[in-house]
Amino acid sequence: MKNTHLVFFFLGAASLAALLLYFSFTTLEEPAGLYAPQPTPDRIILSWSADPATTQSVTWRTDVSVKEAFAEIAPADPSPDFPGRATSVKAATELLVTDNNAAHFHSVTFTGLQPATLYAYRVGSGDHWSEWFHFKTASGEEAPFAFLYFGDAQNDIKSLWSRCIRQAYSTMPDADFLLHAGDLINRANRDEEWGEWFYAGGWIYGMKSNIATPGNHEYGRNVLGGRELSKIWKPTFTFPANGPEGLDETVYYLDYQCTRIISLDTPALYADDDAGEAQAKWLEGVLSNNPNRWTIVTQHHPVYSTARGRDNEEVREAFQPLFEKYGVDLVLQGHDHSYGRGHNLQFGASRKDKGPIYVVSVSGPKMYNLNFEEWMERAASNTQLYQIIKVDGNLLSYEAYTATGQLYDAFELRKRNDGANKFIDRTPKDVPEIISIPERLQLKMEEEEVREYRQRFEEYKARNKGRKDLQVKGLEGAD
Repeated sequence: MKNTHLVFFFLGAASLAALLLYFSFTTLEEPAGLYAPQPTPDRIILSWSADPATTQSVTWRTDVSVKEAFAEIAPADPSPDFPGRATSVKAATELLVTDNNAAHFHSVTFTGLQPATLYAYRVGSGDHWSEWFHFKTASGEEAPFAFLYFGDAQNDIKSLWSRCIRQAYSTMPDADFLLHAGDLINRANRDEEWGEWFYAGGWIYGMKSNIATPGNHEYGRNVLGGRELSKIWKPTFTFPANGPEGLDETVYYLDYQCTRIISLDTPALYADDDAGEAQAKWLEGVLSNNPNRWTIVTQHHPVYSTARGRDNEEVREAFQPLFEKYGVDLVLQGHDHSYGRGHNLQFGASRKDKGPIYVVSVSGPKMYNLNFEEWMERAASNTQLYQIIKVDGNLLSYEAYTATGQLYDAFELRKRNDGANKFIDRTPKDVPEIISIPERLQLKMEEEEVREYRQRFEEYKARNKGRKDLQVKGLEGAD
C-alpha cells in the first residue's frame, strides 16, 4: 500500500474507483500499520456542525468489515438503567484509504437535544460497541463557560504532547470544549501521526467537543505539487459548513453562549490565490452581523509573529483591518513554536489600548527562538503551554499554564458599555519570563546571532519595564 499513490497517478477516475472497491473487499480487509482500525470503534471525537445547545456531532472509525454503524443516546442518569431509554441513530459512513490502511469513518449529528442537559451516548454496531460517554449541551442563553486552547502539537505527539493535553484536562476538567489552533500533526496524510494524536487525547475527545482550525501541516502536496487539505481532516471532524464555497469545515463559525467563535483557514492563503479575498468577504459578513457580546477568532498563522524571521503579511493584510473594524476581542494562533501575548500594532506604531489581544502559543515540543517584537508583552521560549479561557458576562479571563501546571501568564478583559474592553494584567509577579536561549539551540547559533538575540532581549525588557511603570501610575487600562 505504501506505493499506492504512484499507481493512482496513472489511473483514470473509473479505474481508481474500481481499484478502491476491489481493495475494500479484498486486501484491505486486513488492516496494516500502527493504529490499525478494528471492528470496535476508535478515534471517537465530539465536534459541532450546528447549534451547540440543541445538537452534538460525533465521529468515529472502524475497519472496513463494519458496513453499517449507529450511535445511541439517552439523557444521562445516575442509575445503570438509562440504556433502556436510548434512541438509536444510523451513521453516515465513508471509506478512507490512507498510507497504512483502509477504514470506515462514521458520523452522526444528534438533533433535537435539550439545552444545558447531560447526555450519555455510545457508538458501534452488532457486537462491537464503545463505552458510554457523557457530554453536556450548551445553554440556550448567555451563561458562564470555559475552554482549553492549544497551540501546535505537531511533533512527538504520543511521547511529549500527551502530557500537555492531559495536564490541561487535569487543571480544568470542567472545560466545555477544546480549541486547537492548527498543526495537530506534522505530515498531513500520515495516518500514524493522527493515531498518535488520538492516543494522546484518548477518551477526552469523546467527552469534550473539539474546535480545530487547520495549520500548514494539515496541508499536504498532491500529485501535481499543489497544496491540499489532508484527506483525513473531514472524515475525522464534523464542523459547520457555513464558510465560503470550497472552504467548508475549515472556515466556519459557531455561537456558544453569547460568544462567536470563528475559524479562519490561513494555510489556504498560501495554497490558493483567491482564498484570502473569499475569506475576508465572508469574515466581514460574519463580523458585521454578530449579535454576541464576545468574538474570538482562531487561525494558524499569526497576524504578528513571535519567531525569528517570520512575518505573515498576507494574513495580516487580509484579516487584521477587519479584526480592528469590528472589535474582535481575542485572536488565538499557533505556527511560531514559541509564546507571545500582546495588543495590536497599528501601522507599525506603538501599542493601542483598543483592538484584539493576540496570542501565539505552542503545546508540543518543537521550539523556535523568540524575536521579541514590539507587540509582545509577555513571552516564553522552549516552553510547552496550554491556556484556559473563561467567559462570564462582561468578563473574559485568560490563563496560560506550562505543561507542568504552573500559571505563567494571565489577564482579564472587562467589557465596557461602549463595547470596548478594559485590559487588566494578571501576570503572576513571582514567575519570571522564560526567554533565554535554550542551550541546545544556542549550540547551533553563530556568535553574531547570539549577540543579536541578547540585544533584542534587552530592548524587550526595557520596553516592557516602561509599560509596567505606566500601569503603576494608572495611565494604562483606565476607564
